[in-house]
Amino acid sequence: MSVLGLAQAPSAAPAAPAPAAAAPQAAVTLEQAIQLALAHSPALQAAATQVPQSLAQETTAALRPNPVLAWDALYQPIFNPSQFNHSYLNNSAEYDASLSYTIERGHKRQARMAAARDVTAVTRAQVEDARRGVEFNVAQQFVAALLAKSTLAFAQQDLASWQNTVAVSQSQYAAGAVSEGDLDTVKLQTLQYQTAAASDQLSLLQALSALRQQMGFSAVPASYAVAGDLAFEPVRADLATLQSLALAHRPDLIAARQGVTAAESQLKLARANGKRDLTVTGEYIHAAGISSAAALFSIEVPVFDRNQGEIARTAAALTQAQDLAEAANQQVLTDVATAFAAVQQGSRVVQLYTSGYRDEARQALTIRQYSYSRGASSLLDLLDAERTYRTTETGYRQALAAYMLAVEQLKEAVGTRTLP
Repeated sequence: MSVLGLAQAPSAAPAAPAPAAAAPQAAVTLEQAIQLALAHSPALQAAATQVPQSLAQETTAALRPNPVLAWDALYQPIFNPSQFNHSYLNNSAEYDASLSYTIERGHKRQARMAAARDVTAVTRAQVEDARRGVEFNVAQQFVAALLAKSTLAFAQQDLASWQNTVAVSQSQYAAGAVSEGDLDTVKLQTLQYQTAAASDQLSLLQALSALRQQMGFSAVPASYAVAGDLAFEPVRADLATLQSLALAHRPDLIAARQGVTAAESQLKLARANGKRDLTVTGEYIHAAGISSAAALFSIEVPVFDRNQGEIARTAAALTQAQDLAEAANQQVLTDVATAFAAVQQGSRVVQLYTSGYRDEARQALTIRQYSYSRGASSLLDLLDAERTYRTTETGYRQALAAYMLAVEQLKEAVGTRTLP
């Protein structure tokens, strides 16, 4: 059963009453397919677990040092049991108990917490970038399914039309208007149409299976369809606007920028770790019959180790993060420009087909079919018109699919599915 409420594709009315009506086939829209994939993608779910892992690291970073409790009993007469008496234990034995606590200097805890929060921000942006990749993969496969569906419908329509031509040829042969060789050629040509339809049927099944894998096998039934058709929807925005949107929305660029902030936090943490911590100890002592207290303070003297290596490493890592952020910024601008150029080119190609070439090819075929049925045109002329029409229609569908893929690529490059 599908997780989302799927649109139902209209089923063809039966020619005769059937004992039981066939169940309508579930049809999935593009947005539904994307939502199903986001909800069921194991790879995306695995990536999303990185966020709670990072949040747990924030908890760890905020922890304070534990106090240390220590005690001892000295000068116990273990080998002289006869001396185990109150006087000896009070006057000759010694008992100590102490409680120590380390005071972190250099705002280490605050630096750790800030570094952990920045890592979480980077992780969230990376998960969003993974979502962006899933959305594009689903959209890409969905368009492939739409193309396969459209191509199959055209192949079936073309086969039906050619079968009419075969029937006309048989009538002409019976009337002596065409030779047996021409009739055999027409019949053999039917095999090509049947083969094309069978191949397109397989392509559609393969596309639907690949799309179902993206959405999750438990999300949709085994027999489902894709809702919608290949369509041309112009993009009105200009390149500068799209690039500005991409610089604000691309999650991989946001992750790169957050990486610079995280690298700065790591550098601050390394400098804070160069500060030596102070250990304060309160001690109770009972010796020679006297109870006393002591306060002890200890701090490491940073003569040799001042965390120089880690400070130098994090400083270099900061420079690296800044360079990567700049590279990501340039990559975003390049991606948008490339995708926008593909959209413009795809739009021009689609407009070429719709400017009259499709109508001309269809009209030429209609004329040849009529002429052939009246014996005024040769079989070769009909085959040539049929081939031109089929090539034109197939090219038009492929151009539409290429344009839709270019639009989806542009959406991925911008980082949002809502283009202005």
